[in-house]
Amino acid sequence: MPENHYVHGYSSRESERLADQAETLTELLHHDTHYPAGCRVLEAGCGIGAQTVILARNSPEAQITSVDISKDSLKQAQDRIRDEGITNVVFQQGDIFHLPFLPESFDHIFVCFVLEHLTDPQRALGQLRPLLKEDGTITVIEGDHGSTFFHPINADAHRAIDCLVELQQKAGGNALIGRQLFPLVSGAGFVGVHVSPRMVYVDSSRPALVEGFTKRTFTAMVEGIGREVEKEGLMNQEAWERGIAALCRTAETDGVFCYTFFKAVARR
Repeated sequence: MPENHYVHGYSSRESERLADQAETLTELLHHDTHYPAGCRVLEAGCGIGAQTVILARNSPEAQITSVDISKDSLKQAQDRIRDEGITNVVFQQGDIFHLPFLPESFDHIFVCFVLEHLTDPQRALGQLRPLLKEDGTITVIEGDHGSTFFHPINADAHRAIDCLVELQQKAGGNALIGRQLFPLVSGAGFVGVHVSPRMVYVDSSRPALVEGFTKRTFTAMVEGIGREVEKEGLMNQEAWERGIAALCRTAETDGVFCYTFFKAVARR
């Protein structure tokens, strides 16, 4: 099993979903993430740069180094940053478990939606810790698919979400990792760990979230694993289609959808 595996794949559709997710959740997840001028920030696992754009916008005078294992994702990230006219980010290919930086190279480290895909997330955090300067900070953000609830309730929709959890577990990851951030970050040796839940609550009075999160982020994410679900025999086709339809149903006028992300901030 590789040390990390991205269960959602690297399709153009997935890239669009990640960009939609980042844009939709900017205020919820990042309103309190700002780094001072001149400091050095490591973004570990930048993917296609969806979060990188937000980091750079929030901290335009910080020096950001964004690293990812995927060459193709880095190319998309570079293109995205260039198109946005952002100049305070440099990119480097690298494995989060074996990064080529000297100890105490960074003032801050940022890790978003990465640990859920790793076979040993606590070891990854432990590898990152020496790269921080004394009293440097780390910020870690993860979701937790077990926090999902919605109206109308539908058993097939819940089963479809469980299929994603099972596939990610089979790939060596953990789609329920949000609830584990405190013990993971503390166990890696960080101190002053503070975890805050960030709930996305969606009803039809919030049309931007209905479109941006319920439809284009979460339902699109679950729908995107349909072929793998069929291949693994986790659900029959009729039940799967009912489940996806039920998730779409939550975006209608009387529907409600909730999901919780978790954000941990700690010091070296």
